[in-house]
Amino acid sequence: MLHLTTALDPASQVPLYEQLYRSLVAEIRAGQLPAGTRMPGKRSLAEALSVSVNTVDGAYQLLAAEGYLASRPRSGFYVQEYPSLPGEKNPGGTGEPPETAAKAGEIPADGQPVRYDLSTSGVDTGLFPFRTWARLQKELLYTSPDLLARGDPKGDVQLRQALTEYLAEYRGVRCTPDQIVVGAGMEYLLSLLAPLLTGPAAVENPGYPRARRVLENSGHSCRFLPVDEGGLSVTALAASDAAVCYVTPSHQFPTGVTMPAPRRAELLGWAAARPGQRYIIEDDYDSEFRFDTRPLPSLQGMAGADGPVIYLSTVARSLAPGIRIAYMVLPQHLLPAWEKRYALYSGTVSRFEQQTLARFIGEGYFTRHLARSRVAYKARRNALAQALAEAFGPAVRLSGLHTGLHLLAQFTGPVPPDTVLAEAARQAGIRLAALSSYYMADSSSCPSGTLVLGYGALEDGLCSSLAETLKKACTAAWEESSR
Repeated sequence: MLHLTTALDPASQVPLYEQLYRSLVAEIRAGQLPAGTRMPGKRSLAEALSVSVNTVDGAYQLLAAEGYLASRPRSGFYVQEYPSLPGEKNPGGTGEPPETAAKAGEIPADGQPVRYDLSTSGVDTGLFPFRTWARLQKELLYTSPDLLARGDPKGDVQLRQALTEYLAEYRGVRCTPDQIVVGAGMEYLLSLLAPLLTGPAAVENPGYPRARRVLENSGHSCRFLPVDEGGLSVTALAASDAAVCYVTPSHQFPTGVTMPAPRRAELLGWAAARPGQRYIIEDDYDSEFRFDTRPLPSLQGMAGADGPVIYLSTVARSLAPGIRIAYMVLPQHLLPAWEKRYALYSGTVSRFEQQTLARFIGEGYFTRHLARSRVAYKARRNALAQALAEAFGPAVRLSGLHTGLHLLAQFTGPVPPDTVLAEAARQAGIRLAALSSYYMADSSSCPSGTLVLGYGALEDGLCSSLAETLKKACTAAWEESSR
């Protein structure tokens, strides 16, 4: 029988027929199943994979419908010609960055199932308030047909009013609804903001790669500034020629450090030295999840409604990434420039979604949802930290646990590069990232052997097995590197 490298995961939420379909697509596109190859019979493949004939038939029918296979009467299924696409990877690796790799239960192009999703973008979709959200949206669908009409390009005023009140109470942001712009994701809003600002942009190193990409795509040259235990170095910023500073002060990504009040004051002083010429972009991406200490107020709140700070945040982590709602608070003096450039643009977020979120916030459901989510995520963080400590003992040092949905695990002693550890983890079915992958310039200061572990999407009962699996993978990597 034809040898297939198919690997199916019965515990996955992805149906077996779809797992088989994806795995075969990957092999056909990679050239491992060349054109003209006769596929195994349904019964023989079902027996070899310990699945039902219906599972194999479902996968074959999908492949035939999409042109990957052709059915020949009384002969079976045959692989069709598939031309290589420009830039398509050869067998042995997907070439995908950490942000776009497969999630738990999915089959990446290399056929390796992801058993544990430790991506920093993952959230627990089981915490999503399905009933409340559905009820609010259903009521709007039946009672507000006017929401089918075009809305304000900055977002519906009801949502901007709800966000104004929420941000004032919980983040100390000082603004009016007119200063808020709602858009489909932080990258989209940043791409609209960037042309309003001039000069080189400073970004944290290590930092958020997408922000750097958006700024460069918008014409800003980037300066990569070091991060220490207090966040971005203002000394390095002052020595640079940057006129814009993109920063994550409440929970630096990915190191997890919090910028203390004195340094925040220094940063604001840097911008205030040249009014109207220097700006700070404050990315407050996950400040809702602070577990052990009270959060510091936002930089925007310290600077004031017409200060040099542009505030950015999103509901991607507090609700779900699929709800593409982010928001930006502009200084008052930038509003005329915004209106001149974007007044004729259309809004990018469904008005029904906007109004649902407005009611969700205004009627108190959002704060209750966050309180429940904090309890769940804190318990998961504790369980993961305990499992790692039990598995590795003093060989691992954890940091960045106080805020957000990821932590750093630094392995002590003579260890191979973190990229080697990350690859070993991937081979074991663990999706995570090496800390060095977030350095956009000099990485000599990157702590050796450090992995970034997101636990938002990690199932509660998997912490112990994850830790043991990671230990085996790291041990094997250590032994291999020491030979």
